[in-house]
Amino acid sequence: MKTIIHGQIFDFIKNPSDCSNPGDSYRFLVDGSLVIENGYIKEVGDFNSMKSKYSDYRIIDHSDCLVMPGFIDTHIHYPQTEIIGSYGRQLIDWLNEYTFSVEKNFNDREYAQNIARLFIKELLKNGTTTSMTYATQSAVSADAIFEAASEYNMRFIAGKVLMNRNAPSVICDTVESARKDCECLINRWHHEGRNLYAITPRFAITSDMEQLKMAGELHKKYPDTFIQTHLSENPSEVKTTLELFSDCRDYLEVYETAGLVDDYSFFAHCIHLSQSERQRLKSAGSIVVHCPTSNLFLGSGLFSLKETIESGIKTCIATDVGAGTSFSMFRTLGDAYKISQLQGYTVNSLESFYSVTYGAARALKLEDKIGSFRIGNEADFIVVDYRTPDIQKHRMNYLVNQGKWNVENMLFGLQTMGDDRNISATYIMGMPAYCSEGACISES
Repeated sequence: MKTIIHGQIFDFIKNPSDCSNPGDSYRFLVDGSLVIENGYIKEVGDFNSMKSKYSDYRIIDHSDCLVMPGFIDTHIHYPQTEIIGSYGRQLIDWLNEYTFSVEKNFNDREYAQNIARLFIKELLKNGTTTSMTYATQSAVSADAIFEAASEYNMRFIAGKVLMNRNAPSVICDTVESARKDCECLINRWHHEGRNLYAITPRFAITSDMEQLKMAGELHKKYPDTFIQTHLSENPSEVKTTLELFSDCRDYLEVYETAGLVDDYSFFAHCIHLSQSERQRLKSAGSIVVHCPTSNLFLGSGLFSLKETIESGIKTCIATDVGAGTSFSMFRTLGDAYKISQLQGYTVNSLESFYSVTYGAARALKLEDKIGSFRIGNEADFIVVDYRTPDIQKHRMNYLVNQGKWNVENMLFGLQTMGDDRNISATYIMGMPAYCSEGACISES
């Protein structure tokens, strides 16, 4: 339980957007070490110094790799694992044809448990150590995902979906059954181990105002629970929402009326927002979650990262699986970059990686626990081989020869060309939870 991780240590200490010099936003130790005791960060420093200071600690050698905080995925649907990459629909048709069909299976405990375990393994394989996850309307499905995450002692956030209309009856709940299920789940899982609960109305189309207000009442009763839902993902979704809630001036007002908009609220997609909605999200301290692979795959539109950041709204980037097309945060960041390029905004790689590590932790109000190597934080981190596959190694050698190899170019190469093959190992609370085939965790 006393360990020194020897590696190329990287983490953020500030938001790159707040720094005139990007180099002031991060810490990078080429020959560095994490000192870990009982699952927590005890110290970070030069390897030789830490080795001498903590001479009785076990040393794990990752010196040829980047060691950085694990990824934090703030919007992902575990019941959609099996339908990832399903062909040819936009949002509403995709839900009706694929999502609702598969989600009925999660009323069965064994089925839910099997997919939950697969899902957690995929997260770890891709370097994600914390996620904010949707279950289905079944409390069984929520139990299953919390149980699977707890097997690895993950810092994990999830909630059962609230959905009492505009979906097959077999996957609908009621206002009262949803209230009862949520209270039971909150009492069972919120702050149990490293688990936290998110109140989870799917979106306004599948919950009436009575159910949405019930969700708001639950959050008021349990004010440190999170809220996760969808907002302005697709033009037809926006149109239908305003038809269902004709007394609301815009989509966001539906959630405001229900008491679901504050600084614990995470709104996924947010592609088609008005300026008024942006201003109100900023004032509330709510978080917008950009899901680039999903937005491209479903043809939902091009999210303006530039406009959202300039509006002062806290912004994270997430995979969304299964309308998203990969569990890999590298691929997700790559698509976010391309979407912004189409709109004339070039995203710096530091901005990208901040949004899925320290930035996401700050959005979740968990920066004192995860997202960086701050002393006392939980030791959730990943070991990244930035020279795999060989083409990335050739890219690195070229940049080294040109005198242009630096942290930003290393990260940019990962987000442009990387995938799960670059994750050599994933650690949870200082313990290895995943090791790639062919890689080894060796003592030195």
